[in-house]
Amino acid sequence: MNHELYIARRMSLNGKRQKGSPSLTVALVGIVLAVVVMILSIAIVMGFKGEISGKIMHLDAHLRVTNAALGIDDNYATVNGREVREAIAENGTFDPLIESISLVADKSAILKTDQDFMGIIMRGVDDGYDWRYLKSRMVEGTTPVVSDTASSQQIAIGKTVADRLQLHAGDKVMTYFIDDKIKARNLEIAGVFETDLDAFDAAYIVGSISTVQGVNDWNGDTGTQVAINLKNTDNLDADAYSLYTLLAENTLKHESHNLFFVSTTQQNNLPFFAWLQMLDMNVVIILTLMMVVAAFTLISAMLMIVLERIRVIGNFKALGATNGSIRRIFIYLTGKLILKALLIGNIIGIGLALLQKYGHIVRLDPTAYYMPYVPIHLSIPALVLLNVGIIVVSYLTLLGASHIISTIKPTATMRFE
Repeated sequence: MNHELYIARRMSLNGKRQKGSPSLTVALVGIVLAVVVMILSIAIVMGFKGEISGKIMHLDAHLRVTNAALGIDDNYATVNGREVREAIAENGTFDPLIESISLVADKSAILKTDQDFMGIIMRGVDDGYDWRYLKSRMVEGTTPVVSDTASSQQIAIGKTVADRLQLHAGDKVMTYFIDDKIKARNLEIAGVFETDLDAFDAAYIVGSISTVQGVNDWNGDTGTQVAINLKNTDNLDADAYSLYTLLAENTLKHESHNLFFVSTTQQNNLPFFAWLQMLDMNVVIILTLMMVVAAFTLISAMLMIVLERIRVIGNFKALGATNGSIRRIFIYLTGKLILKALLIGNIIGIGLALLQKYGHIVRLDPTAYYMPYVPIHLSIPALVLLNVGIIVVSYLTLLGASHIISTIKPTATMRFE
């Protein structure tokens, strides 16, 4: 058995004192708080990233196929949904990756009631649209019935729009589409949704693509984009490139005049994902500061343990123990403090995280943070990596701090009181 470890196990952290050393208690509390802060920081940021990116990926397509001339003239830069679907089906390699595919047509409009009006974008979708997320976010009514006929006049609106215009499920609202001339439609509100993402709730209404196609005098295959959701989103950039290559090859093969552009959710929502990346930097700063605090706390704890046992160190040296052997004894001894702090810190940190995860105790303003409460995501690999990192940093810190033992002389310790 390692004799240094055996001696360290037999030694008490508190030395000859019957009660715990106040300095060591402070050191223990400091390390515990650092561990708790680091666990909560990681859990909260991972929660924010998961919730917000999840909302965006549910509300916007994973891949968006548009006309490459979209930036030239939005009124005429349309996409043929049938051509895109046929190209994917003919190739055969990309189709197994797709979970849902929908032809979408966006059109600016004005909702008007007797008291107020509001500018919005109507998102027309076909029967391939995935309604699961919006259905789960309905606070009133249900999702609209969409079809490929012009008779479908139902829409779903955001709670922000409903509150401002004082509308409810079952009401009808005049919708004015302004292009070269004004076209009006009397649309029925099937339901009201609340996603807490104001960029969507206050800007979009969702209904049948036939409504937008009728206003624009388009045929049933025409829209502004083809929205594709994938079964797996781990390689969106590579999948987007594969789809772009597939469509380009199909254009050359059939000598088509249509050129397509494929973009990902991240590219279409850069402000949100840039904000999420900034959160990563905040976590790095917090973890660095907490590691520094824990390191200085450990150095203080090591010095206190050494000072309380300075005569023991002198006796070890008088008996022939090397500096390296004595340093290992005190590293093992201080390691008890680290393991105790890690255990307590993990219990408190994970406990508080679980309490927030299921109790939603800390609330937020949804208009500012896109959700009504602080989100939590606990990742076992992240927790393991954090604890291993703390142990490694602690060991390196103690390795440096323990050099003070080599400066202690046996003759001086015999007179130390």
